Amino acid sequence: MEETSLLRDLIDALKCLPGVGARTAQRMAFHILENDRSAGERLAQTLSTAIEKIGHCQQCRTLTENTLCRICANPARDVSQLCIVESPADVLAIEQAAHYRGLYFVLLGKLSPLDGIGPEDLGLDQLEARLDKNTIEELILATNPSVEGEVTAHYISQLAAKRAITTTRIAHGVPIGGELDYVDSGTLSHAFEGRRRY
Repeated sequence: MEETSLLRDLIDALKCLPGVGARTAQRMAFHILENDRSAGERLAQTLSTAIEKIGHCQQCRTLTENTLCRICANPARDVSQLCIVESPADVLAIEQAAHYRGLYFVLLGKLSPLDGIGPEDLGLDQLEARLDKNTIEELILATNPSVEGEVTAHYISQLAAKRAITTTRIAHGVPIGGELDYVDSGTLSHAFEGRRRY
């Protein structure tokens, strides 16, 4: 069957989503057009509105449709703790899984000189301005345990050290339910380095 140009455009547009290849995009397009056009229209309208109205929080840089996100605007949050993450998805993951009650700063990436991403691309000047306000007592580094994430964490820890701010790093190690013989050596090494009293 020859695809029409509109159908081809829809399939190509769906391929921009992470994990969606040509076959999955084709199945999605056919499902919307054959089975659920009203859901497709709702998706299109919601997506258009979200793209137009959702931006970044002026304080922490996570996604929000307001000037300040609900976390930064919440007076019950602990302003003495600041958790550094790479993406808005990381904020959501921590909020859903942990009992953390402090604030966040979203880097929107990680240092990667090979890709041309330096400190100015991550809003570290904005982070330094927050650190200079002298309200933060603990900086929690929650960047990913990749090489770039570790370099980013180290760079930020130096910014905190200049201001005598306590810096902690989230533990990396063996997942709950994991078996040691399936864990890679880097993860196992981190787990041993981050061990604590039992």
